[in-house]
Amino acid sequence: MAKRLSSQLFVSRLSSYTTNEHLKKLFSPFGEVLEARLVLDSKTQRPKGFGFVTYESEVEAQKALKAMNGRIVDGRLIFVEVAKTSKPGEEATS
Repeated sequence: MAKRLSSQLFVSRLSSYTTNEHLKKLFSPFGEVLEARLVLDSKTQRPKGFGFVTYESEVEAQKALKAMNGRIVDGRLIFVEVAKTSKPGEEATS
């Protein structure tokens, strides 16, 4: 089964000091970033160490994935992968 490309990336192992603005700045050299969003803890409002970056096109997302996966950012080795999305009504498989 062919893997469907996506323009949204999942970024993990981010430093707790990384901000939405910093995340966007890190990924903007590879194309037009539509959204850079860290996932926050609901109680403390501190970043959980992962987030999502959405590009205008799949080509830009692939360039960023290849360039940023395995890089050290703010002293942490980060991982970048295509975000797993499911259509409404579908159950996400893990």
